[in-house]
Amino acid sequence: MTEQLLPPSWDGSVVLDIGGDVGALMLRVPADLNGHEVDIQPDDPGAPRTHSAVRERRLKSGALYAAIYPSLAQGSYTVVASGQRFQITGGKITELDYETL
Repeated sequence: MTEQLLPPSWDGSVVLDIGGDVGALMLRVPADLNGHEVDIQPDDPGAPRTHSAVRERRLKSGALYAAIYPSLAQGSYTVVASGQRFQITGGKITELDYETL
C-alpha cells in the first residue's frame, strides 16, 4: 500500500490549536523532503514522539515546504533526524529551518 501525496496547502488553510501552555511549530524543510514524515521528540521522558508530513505550502510570496505541528505542549524538543533543539512556548508559533546533516 502506498500513501497518497497530499496536495499543496494554501495561505490560511492550516488550523492551529494554541493557547495557555500549548504552542505550535512550523518546520521549514528542503523541497526534496516533500511527502516525508519528520519526527520530533519532547525532552519529557514519558512523552511520545510525534510526526508530521512535509507539504508544499503556497503563499502569496511563493511556495515553501514545511511540516506543521499544530498543538505541542510547552517545553523543549528535538528534531530526531537533524538533532536540532527548539523550545515551544504556550500561545506562540515557533518557526525553525531544518538543518540537513
